[in-house]
Amino acid sequence: MKGLEYFEVECIEPVGAETYAQIADDILTDLNLNQSIGRLHIYIDPKIPLFLAVGVIKQMPGLVHIRDFASALGTDEGVLLDIGTETYLSPMLSILWDTYGRDLITQPDRFTVKILVPGLDPREIEDMMVVDPGEGMFHDIIYAMQWIAPEGFKVRRQTIGEGFFSYVASENTLDETEIDKLLKEKFACVGVTV
Repeated sequence: MKGLEYFEVECIEPVGAETYAQIADDILTDLNLNQSIGRLHIYIDPKIPLFLAVGVIKQMPGLVHIRDFASALGTDEGVLLDIGTETYLSPMLSILWDTYGRDLITQPDRFTVKILVPGLDPREIEDMMVVDPGEGMFHDIIYAMQWIAPEGFKVRRQTIGEGFFSYVASENTLDETEIDKLLKEKFACVGVTV
């Protein structure tokens, strides 16, 4: 799979392994996750039935602050924001509304936002965090695993750690001790000790 350092689908049925490798490749490519995941190991046992995936995140995207897309200037009225790109404008406005109230935030045009709070420090505004892309990425990874897993596997368990994830799905309730043992074994395949 393009972009991954390590990728393996382990299954007792070779045709099933190839099929799931192609499904995983298609879904991760469609969701643009093959650049975010460094290593991925999928284990499928149709006898139990069980789908288990463990992976390592290549790099976590950094937090987005107002300073990353806008500059702040102190004025007598408060702070004037000069927006460089509109990508994060909507979440920024939501945070500013929640912090200062809608009546103190004006937007005279697409690239200008005024915070009408006199004495406000422009550096404080620039330091405000607007988006944590990592949260969305983890959501997207779990969403992808749900699509890759066989249909009908409604018993699910997912974990997200510092730079790694796991997703387990089955039709049946599974023995937690056995799953933990399998997870430990499969995490070792991607270089993670749990």
